[in-house]
Amino acid sequence: MLNDPIPPHVDPRKLADRGVTLQGSLPLADLERLCDLLSDNVGTVQAKLIFERAEDHTALMHSDLSVDVKMVCQRCLELVTLPIHSECTYAVVREGANTQSLPKGYDVLELGEDPLDLRAVIEEELLLALPIIPAHHPEECQQPAGLEEPEPTEDEVTRSNPFSVLAQLKRDPNV
Repeated sequence: MLNDPIPPHVDPRKLADRGVTLQGSLPLADLERLCDLLSDNVGTVQAKLIFERAEDHTALMHSDLSVDVKMVCQRCLELVTLPIHSECTYAVVREGANTQSLPKGYDVLELGEDPLDLRAVIEEELLLALPIIPAHHPEECQQPAGLEEPEPTEDEVTRSNPFSVLAQLKRDPNV
């Protein structure tokens, strides 16, 4: 098991042949597309990548990623720190290979002769794990100042519905 910074490029087939486990960290600032969606790029991605061969000799890559990110809460517009965790298992196949025979539950990772850009795969996985609408827990979230709903005025309370005439016409059989 290697416990160092995660290398940027690897050959997953060779690592699967040797049964290698990579465990280490990756600076969040190195993942530019992910950082574009965050409030800051301070932090470290903790990654564990296990490479192995399946019974049918398919190269597999299991990933387990964790990071705390800061985003803007969409309820209160304050910063919120969100723990992001992602687990995925990839079946590494050659480009254009038939993937119909792969067991269900694997994401397919097509790879040519070039090494795998491991940071790009990690970044994609974390992008998919981000919440669609980042927010605090409802108990922790404060409504922004100045957004309290005003109480209804007397005019709003006593005003009649302008469509009530249509309801009367609908009930009248002579119309």
